[in-house]
Amino acid sequence: MHRRSFLGSLLAYNAFLLDARSQGTSRAPRLKIREIRAVRMRDINPRFVRVYTDQGLTGTGETLDTIGAEDIINRHLGPGLAGRDPLDIEGIWYDLWTWKQVPGGIPPVFMRGMGGPYLAAMSGIEMALWDLAGKAMGVPLYRLFGGRMRNKVAVYFHSGNPKHASDLVRSSGVRGIKTGLDSITGQNNDKKGYDPGKNWNYTLTNPQIDELAQHTAAMREALGPEVALMLECHTRYDTESAIQIAKAVEPYRPTWLEEPVPADNPEAMAKVRQATRIPIATGENIYTRWGFLPYLEKQAASIIQPDMAKAGGLWEGRKIAAMAEVYHIPIAPHGVATTLGKVAYAHVCATVPNFMILEWAHFGSKPIDALTTPANYKAGFVELSEAPGIGVEVNVDAVKERLEPGIQAL
Repeated sequence: MHRRSFLGSLLAYNAFLLDARSQGTSRAPRLKIREIRAVRMRDINPRFVRVYTDQGLTGTGETLDTIGAEDIINRHLGPGLAGRDPLDIEGIWYDLWTWKQVPGGIPPVFMRGMGGPYLAAMSGIEMALWDLAGKAMGVPLYRLFGGRMRNKVAVYFHSGNPKHASDLVRSSGVRGIKTGLDSITGQNNDKKGYDPGKNWNYTLTNPQIDELAQHTAAMREALGPEVALMLECHTRYDTESAIQIAKAVEPYRPTWLEEPVPADNPEAMAKVRQATRIPIATGENIYTRWGFLPYLEKQAASIIQPDMAKAGGLWEGRKIAAMAEVYHIPIAPHGVATTLGKVAYAHVCATVPNFMILEWAHFGSKPIDALTTPANYKAGFVELSEAPGIGVEVNVDAVKERLEPGIQAL
């Protein structure tokens, strides 16, 4: 569709909605999916997903941490969903998640398979459908998710060293900083570790544990007692080493120890949790509410961190939060997406009672910031607007400049 005709359709559609609202009724026309398109960019993890309708209205989402999701969307899921009503989000989700055949091949997620690129592709489409639904109804997403429980969402940033962390807090007013312990182990393992060249399932030596404790102490001194300090492990330690790390850093009162062991064994994570007073966080690579269930049942996590761009989407994230609420466990969603994705997560966070804090990666990154309109960030919080849908738009020209060769632009 040409830009002029698209803008004309959008203006006409907005006028239609204004007229409907003035009459106190919902007269939104029936929409049909015309096309779904995903793009991959150079040197950037997230992939944008856009749903186009027969009446010119679009919705945009994103997915990440996967190879091939954009191809799955462009060649399989998108063509298979053409002609569907984009507001039937739950029905579309279950058709993709279960056994229903779509044109062009096998069921998208074969027999409720848990993770992988197909579920990531589903998640990106689902987010785009919600953005479209909000625009079609003229309301922000949090209205569709039950309304706000809070007007602003607390966020935390990343930092690798004490000086940068202190400067970041001073300049931004952020309420929490996360630092990577595993990166320190990766740097010293060849000289201080038992197994030079290894970069996973670390069994730590005393000098390595001491260095992690020293780093944590320096970060706490730089931040002071009032700023939350989160410790990231990226699943790279064995169980006993994880317990030793927790014991060594306990005096510095971190807000959590994140994924000290791989998330594929709830019993091992529970063992670490039982051995320390530090809350244990996990979830960025756990998929759907069924994946989180054993962690809740076994009391294996103090805090869960679903990534809604790959764990099943925004509505699935809200279902995961509701399930965790029964166990009195807060959510602190994983947030390494662009501003579009992170603000989409914030809409979910604004509507659930057991929200804790949202990860806000890439703060101040010019390449990431250039891809979208900005979030409304103020002194440690993101405030959601009344704009319909997610409330963040993609900068199409900036995305086009970074497209991988052979990828059709949005």
